[in-house]
Amino acid sequence: MMTRHFLSLLDLSPEEFRGIIRRAGELKQLQHRGEIVETLKHRVLGMIFEKSSTRTRVSFEAGMTQLGGAAMFLSPNDTQLGRGEPIEDTARVLSRMVDCVMIRTFEHEKVQRFADYSQVPVINGLTDLVHPCQLLADMQTWFEHRGDIQGKTVAWIGDGNNMCHSYINAARQLDFWLHIACPEGYDPDPQILDPATDRCTLFRDPQQAASGADLIVTDVWASMGQEEEQKQREKDFAGYEVTAALMAQAAPDALFMHCLPAHRGEEVAAEVIDAEDSVVWEEAENRLHAQKALLEFLLT
Repeated sequence: MMTRHFLSLLDLSPEEFRGIIRRAGELKQLQHRGEIVETLKHRVLGMIFEKSSTRTRVSFEAGMTQLGGAAMFLSPNDTQLGRGEPIEDTARVLSRMVDCVMIRTFEHEKVQRFADYSQVPVINGLTDLVHPCQLLADMQTWFEHRGDIQGKTVAWIGDGNNMCHSYINAARQLDFWLHIACPEGYDPDPQILDPATDRCTLFRDPQQAASGADLIVTDVWASMGQEEEQKQREKDFAGYEVTAALMAQAAPDALFMHCLPAHRGEEVAAEVIDAEDSVVWEEAENRLHAQKALLEFLLT
């Protein structure tokens, strides 16, 4: 049987995407009822982190434990990768010892090369290009609150970054409209955007992008590795903060999401992220349940 990898949302069919969301909801209910589910008993997940993380590490490690398996944290200091071993060689060796590998890194090409030489499923925990695991959690959260997202309108406010790219891919898979508001010079990668122009529209005016939207989403203006650009980005993104006034342009029952960590007073106002229509804390929790469903999908 061919090894399935999860490097982007496009590695799933729309039906598989929705199936993972459904299973994530089931696993969440089971955990909240205190029922034990050990579908991955004795399975081992190797986790390679070249980019640090709170939510990614805790959700994958806790998820594997709850499903009866184990997770192994590997930083560059803990592996030969940090000493110059080729990615291909690490993939050949590690995939003979564990049942699945999750990688959180910078260049997307690294996870692709690793997957090419791995005997076991490889999960993209984040690259500079896409962040598909976060979208599983975001969509689970939407489905829990509002049902299927097909035909709805999502407004992305901010940088055309890896999160924006993953929303573009989700729009293609789940058939929703995506309004993208970003300053000039910060547009999404054309290779990601061009195949989705029937679903996505670019705006320079955040208020216009938010008009009538069912979901408003943003992210930090300077991601990890872009700290030197912080001051310039603050100038370039002036006017792109998600405020109560911007939320008022959206549909009356619109939700707000943010993948976290958030910088209150920069990309989002405190009153927005802490409001009743903000679902960021459930969104963060759902990283756990969505990734458990993904692990089951790849390993059982």
